[in-house]
Amino acid sequence: MAMKDRMHTGALYLPGDDEIMDRQRLCLDRLYEFNHTRPSETDKRQALMKEMFAELGENCYIEPPFYSNFGGAHVHLGNHVYCNFAVTMVDDTHIYIGDNTMIAPNVTIATAGHPVLPELREHDYQYNMPVHIGRTCWIGAGAIILPGVTVGDNTVIGAGSVVTKDIPANVGATPARCCAPSVIGTKNTTSGITPLTMPKSLRIWRKSNKYKTNPAGSRNGRLRGDFLYISRCPAEICKIRSNRCGAGR
Repeated sequence: MAMKDRMHTGALYLPGDDEIMDRQRLCLDRLYEFNHTRPSETDKRQALMKEMFAELGENCYIEPPFYSNFGGAHVHLGNHVYCNFAVTMVDDTHIYIGDNTMIAPNVTIATAGHPVLPELREHDYQYNMPVHIGRTCWIGAGAIILPGVTVGDNTVIGAGSVVTKDIPANVGATPARCCAPSVIGTKNTTSGITPLTMPKSLRIWRKSNKYKTNPAGSRNGRLRGDFLYISRCPAEICKIRSNRCGAGR
């Protein structure tokens, strides 16, 4: 099997293969031209995007600079997809993004990985796994989505998240330091907050704590009744019973 065909199988291959490199250079030339368009050259940008991407839906908008290993040649965009500044798509194999999805600045979506064995890395071996992002998702600024991940429809990935596993539909997934994924649909009010379990490693203090403080700091949390509210989560406010936090254990 040719190296260019192994790119999309998950098998190890050599990305420096001449046939792969020749095609990659052509793709990167188009990407360079796109990134150097003027803001007023909207028609030119759209024409270049139709050449760059594997699939391009209607009313897609990509804010330059846009970074991509193959200039979008393996990226499939649905309708009305928006990418803000400095989005990176490591598209050594396919990336699928559904309709009405928004991607914030400095997001990285990676499909490429390298072997753990150093003997294989010495010879520049690589493997690729596709990434699927559903419809009407919102990927927050600085998030990193790793190879092989699927993000379900309507899901929000919080800013700064590193997504290593599949995320189901209709949830808000936030960085590990904040909370587990919370179900979208509840109101951000004290009467409609989804109960969640906070990792013990966060050591949220009991209400009986002498100074009524918490490790997150007063700006990020407050005591109210017998609950501690941590408001760092961009998708949902977390509600944790203070007697379940395990502080001091």
